[in-house]
Amino acid sequence: MESNIQNRTIAMAALFQCIDGVNQIANTGHIDETLYNSCIDSVLNENADDAVDLYGSLENLKIGFKSMLYQLGAGQLTPDGKPKDLEATRYALGILHLEKKLNKNPAVFKEVIKGIQETQKKLEFFDKNHENITASLADIYANTISNIGPKIMVKGDQAHLSNPNNASKIRALLLAGIRAALLWRQAGGNRWKLLLERGKLQKQADAFLSKL
Repeated sequence: MESNIQNRTIAMAALFQCIDGVNQIANTGHIDETLYNSCIDSVLNENADDAVDLYGSLENLKIGFKSMLYQLGAGQLTPDGKPKDLEATRYALGILHLEKKLNKNPAVFKEVIKGIQETQKKLEFFDKNHENITASLADIYANTISNIGPKIMVKGDQAHLSNPNNASKIRALLLAGIRAALLWRQAGGNRWKLLLERGKLQKQADAFLSKL
């Protein structure tokens, strides 16, 4: 993965897109289908040549680019006048921290890769949106990454959070968030880059959005 601002912007947008999906499910019990599919594709895709290929297209990351712009902006309000989602920022920092810990734990990382490879084999029999695939990805997250802590505590409507299918989708999205965080690091991202390159990330996100 080439280390450049374009790939770092894609990675950060993908991370916020996964988080947006978590929030959608946690608060409404539903999720945008294109958003969900693009996040899951990034985990299951074996043939991606670059960062964009992981998610299918820049168009598929449109929600992520917009969310990233809102969250990284200097103001306290989004462009449409709504307060920033502080939980989204908390989730993002938590996922980046978990990925860093995962990178330092080869044994757990190996288990994650093994689980993903086993899930990819199931695609011979099930569509990627099938509950068996979702459950498999959720189990990977719950049995590996979640155990290295600290856990990502998702807030929302308890009626939606307690639904087993919703809980599985949220865990699958958190796994996709870890994939985006890995992409961020592979593209040269780190905590300092996130702090010092906010302007550059926003400018690049705007440039991507202008093409969509």
